Amino acid sequence: MAAPDTRPAQQDGPALEHEHPWQTVVWDDPVNLMSYVTYVFRQHFGFDRARAEELMLRVHHEGSAVVAEGGREAMELHVEALHGYGLWATVRQGGAS
Repeated sequence: MAAPDTRPAQQDGPALEHEHPWQTVVWDDPVNLMSYVTYVFRQHFGFDRARAEELMLRVHHEGSAVVAEGGREAMELHVEALHGYGLWATVRQGGAS
């Protein structure tokens, strides 16, 4: 039998928001070169080359990748910035997969 969850419940907002942060998702597209997507990830998020390439390859091979998680407003700002670079990106609320 699993031990019961004894953590105190958050009282300052909806529990779902604390359990499932918002995510910025970048989608594969037929326009942008892989090297450009890597460049954008390095420029905008400050990822090192290895992390940027790992995420770019996930976008390329799996069709999308979560590149950031956090508060909704921050994720919306990331999406807006990524649109400015010409990438396809959306915001979603994370959840159990």
